Amino acid sequence: MTSAPAIGFEYAPSRGWGRACAGMTLLAATAGWLSALPWWCALALTAALAVALPPTWRAWRQPPIRSAGWAADGGWTLRDAHCADTPATLLSSRALGDCLWLRLQPTSGAAVNLLLAPDNSDADLRRRLRMRLAAAC
Repeated sequence: MTSAPAIGFEYAPSRGWGRACAGMTLLAATAGWLSALPWWCALALTAALAVALPPTWRAWRQPPIRSAGWAADGGWTLRDAHCADTPATLLSSRALGDCLWLRLQPTSGAAVNLLLAPDNSDADLRRRLRMRLAAAC
């Protein structure tokens, strides 16, 4: 690929993935009650899940990254909630059905996971990213 155009996109968390995680939490609580655990252990498990779900849900719904861009020269840039641009490197990428999972490491801070699913990105963006990721390998 002689000249790959830059790819930029706004990022919002996937609503479907958040619902799936909430459903798995409900299934975990139900499994505790249906297992051979004593009632007080099942109650403790349910309470632990009820305490852990809201902060996790808030962190998922308010990601630190608002947009990302992949420049023609291969460099990634992440824009945070304060509109500050940070250079990043691509650690890994995975295609999971119609979804694309990107793991980026900003120059400062922890690694960032971006899930691009059908409900938070368009098919053309995911297709272009897959093509360019395949060509970069």
